[in-house]
Amino acid sequence: MELDQDEALYEFLENVSEPFTLDDITIYVQASGQKPDKKLAAEIGNYLDTRKIAFKQDSRYWVSRRTCFEPAEFVISPSRLELLNGILIPGHRCVPFANPLTLPHRYKFFYKGNPVPVTTTEAPPEELYPFYCIYGEEFAPQYIARDNNENEDAYNADPYEDPPEVSIHTLDMRAIYRESSFVPGDRFIVRTINWKECLYELEKAGKDEWQRADLDEWLEAAESGFEDSFAMLGPGASTEEQIAFAYWFVGKRMRGVPAYSLEEFLYEKTNRVDIVPYGIETRFWFAGKEIPDNKNLQNYIVPPDRTFIEELLFQKNIPISEFVILSYIRDAFFRNEKDIDLVINRLIPPVIHLDEAEWDLLADYIFDSMDDFYKSYSLFLDQGAGPVRQRVAELHTAVIELSVKLQKGEIESVWLPRHTFIVLSQIQGHAAALLEDLAFDDSPGNSEITAMENSLDSMIDTYSDIKELINTAMDNFRRSNLTLIQGGKLSGQPRTKLWRMVQISISGLDVWRRVIISQECTMEEMHRIIQVSMNWKNDLRFRFYTETPEGGKEYLHDKIMLGDIDFHGKKEIIYEYGPKWNVKVIIMSSYQPAKNEVRRFVAGDGAAPPEQVDGPRHFRRLLGYLEAGSSVDRQSAQHELGAGFTPDAFDLDGINRNLREIFPS
Repeated sequence: MELDQDEALYEFLENVSEPFTLDDITIYVQASGQKPDKKLAAEIGNYLDTRKIAFKQDSRYWVSRRTCFEPAEFVISPSRLELLNGILIPGHRCVPFANPLTLPHRYKFFYKGNPVPVTTTEAPPEELYPFYCIYGEEFAPQYIARDNNENEDAYNADPYEDPPEVSIHTLDMRAIYRESSFVPGDRFIVRTINWKECLYELEKAGKDEWQRADLDEWLEAAESGFEDSFAMLGPGASTEEQIAFAYWFVGKRMRGVPAYSLEEFLYEKTNRVDIVPYGIETRFWFAGKEIPDNKNLQNYIVPPDRTFIEELLFQKNIPISEFVILSYIRDAFFRNEKDIDLVINRLIPPVIHLDEAEWDLLADYIFDSMDDFYKSYSLFLDQGAGPVRQRVAELHTAVIELSVKLQKGEIESVWLPRHTFIVLSQIQGHAAALLEDLAFDDSPGNSEITAMENSLDSMIDTYSDIKELINTAMDNFRRSNLTLIQGGKLSGQPRTKLWRMVQISISGLDVWRRVIISQECTMEEMHRIIQVSMNWKNDLRFRFYTETPEGGKEYLHDKIMLGDIDFHGKKEIIYEYGPKWNVKVIIMSSYQPAKNEVRRFVAGDGAAPPEQVDGPRHFRRLLGYLEAGSSVDRQSAQHELGAGFTPDAFDLDGINRNLREIFPS
């Protein structure tokens, strides 16, 4: 689709209030001045389905976000902090009942038909982050920074440190709280007046006004909706997308009252939905499970209706739009280069093979584009954006080259850092988005250039970190392969000589260990090894199971040996420890032991949570308190975690000493 077609499509979706067909939206797009195109309806359908910007009602009709969420009702439960200060922070409270193109400080609220006045609230940013974290904890600073220019300048001044204080727009609720005798536990029913403009009507609901059975019914519907969203869409492009489809899949029950607020549901009520790492971001996911990695780059920005050049690059695992190519061309102008081969080698690293026809096709496209845009290019006007574009392009090329090398390599994926390809995809996607912003003649302002530079510095740091971890994994893999054998028994050797490298990781956390053990290790012994690795005290019940191809569980007897387990595909075991902890045990390559080989840990990362902590989510919350909580929260977290707890501590020698005490020979 063309750019003006894309704008017309979004305009239609923002204004339509009834279910529509592809013919309806095609007529609207063509009425905006487009030439008739027989393929346009199919392109729009593909666009809607791929970008997830509308809901498919049946084989013919679609429903826009506006139609789904207007009019509809949801709940906001003011916190004690808000009641104490006479304010209400919109933050993430209106997701998904708000147009995602509108920032929270632009929302407008009414109470008994009258506009709720707006005020400003000053506080350290860590006190405000909890009101924005449903967007993703990693995005909370961005939402606060974009509340006003002063905040943005404060964050840009030092991208590695939060400013000591920020100011955000909030609702002045003093008169409403006083007039309605609002007390902790009371709620607001929020009615969506206008989804596009983010207009809402508030109505008080007393804390004892609703029956527990009705709330439980809503809770069950919400959990089912989220699980359907995960199963059908995966992690999606954003948490907002996950939530929108969870509400859609359930139907009208979740878009009405009685109901819990989204915060109450996600952070207090549900045991089936959790926040889990997703590369350098977070997503909601099945509680106790990890989001699986992939082995290719995924960029949600790449157009679903790709041009022939975009499709050529997509097939080479370079998911970019033509605007990114234009940015590479402008970078060549900035370098004062006219050699097309240099542009192609930066756009497509030599590690990626192009046949002669593909090279010629791309060269012709770049030649024509350079010829078209060179006349309008000004080196003088590009002095601000040019250096940033050059650094972004170099990072983008490096990410593409590294991902291709990993795909072509022989390293087993379990050796790679967690979510390697997801992290690379996220860096590539952010870099591509910056290149699109820098592809045009209009040079960004100084403040925007500063923000881009800070974002780029962060991406480069992340890339350097993941590359270092990958190099370490590659080195370990190569050294291990000097003595690794591929499965089965060694010819002429007894079974006891066959050992395994095993990785142990706590689901939902970046805490893992790698240990070498014999294939005659029983599950009872594995339990003791895991206890040592996590410094747990064996206070909870445990059991092991493998997953069957049908998605069921096959529980393992304590006496069964590692070498006798009948794995169904993936060589993984799940260790359930108490009601809150799941540990994934990945069986890696077979290992030919040295003489007098002993069980030993060889690597690991992160301090394990004390076993009495109430699961991964609560543990992450405690770590957040340690890092950026109030003094009371930090003291409480330190007390629960233990006086000597250090989040990044991992003592390999100490764990091996404890292992030798349990298994002396």
